[in-house]
Amino acid sequence: MDKQEVIFKDLGIIEYKTAWDYQEELLQANVKIKSAIRNGQSVLTTHGSPLTTDDSPLTTTNHFLLCEHPSVYTLGKSGNIDNVLMSEAELEQNNIQFFNTNRGGDITFHGLQQIVGYPILDLENFYTDIGKYLRNLEEVIILTIAEYGIKGERSSGETGVWIEPGVIGKERKICAIGVRCSRWITMHGFALNVNTDLSYFNNIIPCGIQNKQVTSIEKELGAKVDYAEAKEKIKRNFEKVFEVNLAG
Repeated sequence: MDKQEVIFKDLGIIEYKTAWDYQEELLQANVKIKSAIRNGQSVLTTHGSPLTTDDSPLTTTNHFLLCEHPSVYTLGKSGNIDNVLMSEAELEQNNIQFFNTNRGGDITFHGLQQIVGYPILDLENFYTDIGKYLRNLEEVIILTIAEYGIKGERSSGETGVWIEPGVIGKERKICAIGVRCSRWITMHGFALNVNTDLSYFNNIIPCGIQNKQVTSIEKELGAKVDYAEAKEKIKRNFEKVFEVNLAG
C-alpha cells in the first residue's frame, strides 16, 4: 500500500498570529472539501474555477508545517489566565506577545530556537482517534530526542514529552502539545525546546502544572545543538510514525 503524501512547509521565523491564520486557512479549505464530498457539490479552487467530484477524486490535503515564533505566550481554551504571572504592561515592556487560542491545554511559551510543528491532517485519512493522534505526536518527539541520547517519556494524565516523569522533584517537560480538531481535521501541534531561552517560562505556570520544571535539548546535553539538524530529525520521525511521505 502506497504511503499517503503530506505537504511539508518550513515557515521559518513567523509571527504567531500569521501562522495561526495560515493554519485556519488550510483547515477551512479541507472542511469545505469534506462538505462538498458529503453533499456531492462542486468546490471552487483559489483561482475561482470549479473542482467537482465528477472531474476527479476530490480529497482533502494533509500538511505539516514547521516554524519558530518570536517570543509569545499562548493560552489554551481551557486555560487559566492566572497562570500568566506578568501584567499586560510587563508583557509589552518585554516585547512579548500574548494570545488566547482555540487549542486545548493551558499556557505555554513559544520563542526562538524552539521547533513548533503544526500538522494539518485529516484524521479520517488515518484513524478517528484523537488520543492516538496525541500519542503519535509524542512518539515523534520521543524518537527525535532519543537520537541525542535523551530518554523522553509520557507522564500519566499529562500530554507532552517529559524527562524523568516518575521521579518526584526531577520531572521536566521538554515538549508541550496542544491541538484543535474540527471535522477530524487537526491544527496547532507541538513545541520542542531545542536551544530555547528557558527563562521565559519563569513568567508563567507552564501548562498550568505547578512544581514541575521545563527543559530543552541544550539544557539536557549541556551544549547547543544544530537547530536545522533537529528539524530534519523531526521530519524523518514524523514520516516514520505517521507512515507518510513528506513532499515539498
